[in-house]
Amino acid sequence: MRINIVSIFPDFFDGPLGLSIPGRAREAGLVQYHLTDLRSYTHDKHRTVDDLPYGGGAGMVMKPEPFFEAIDDLEPEGPVILLSARGRAFNHADAVRYSVEPELTFLCGHYKDVDQRVADHLATEEVSIGDYIVSGGEIAALVITDAVVRLLPGAIGDHDAAATDSFYDDGLISAPSYTRPASYRGYSVPEILLSGKHEEIAVWKQEKKEALTRERGKHAG
Repeated sequence: MRINIVSIFPDFFDGPLGLSIPGRAREAGLVQYHLTDLRSYTHDKHRTVDDLPYGGGAGMVMKPEPFFEAIDDLEPEGPVILLSARGRAFNHADAVRYSVEPELTFLCGHYKDVDQRVADHLATEEVSIGDYIVSGGEIAALVITDAVVRLLPGAIGDHDAAATDSFYDDGLISAPSYTRPASYRGYSVPEILLSGKHEEIAVWKQEKKEALTRERGKHAG
């Protein structure tokens, strides 16, 4: 898989994409990261990527030309994803869908907004990571990249561990996990998990998954 990230802060990704699963996946040849500096597609001495909004209002809007010209150069295959607070919420089903694509391209907004023509005529999807605002699309692109890359075959050594993650298979939150010691500061591991009765443990875990999913209103799609 090739992942393109178009941003005014490409250096933001140098550390995170070299660590843990994203870094190991790159070393194993499972994924390539291509970082594009949006300012390389400006044509003035100040390398301007934003301007005042038509119609007035506070804040600055990212100009359409650099985004369009960057994509002209990249000629990407697969989804072109604009990270935006207006977008629909990203979820595990999206991560699975993206993980089988040959290429993903993320467009990282910044400042107040991105010119709507980027969303309407360049991006194939507009995606959000939640109903809150972060400093820029870089953070959202990193979140989605991590969620996708860990699904690539071979990215995680222990597939069984990944298969029991929240949302992975049945759309439910995973059951609580415990490890040694069995008792710590008076807080004990549930007796069922110490019993060795694997069928009963499986039932307990399923019941916990269903209860937590109902209680917290989580879902996979």
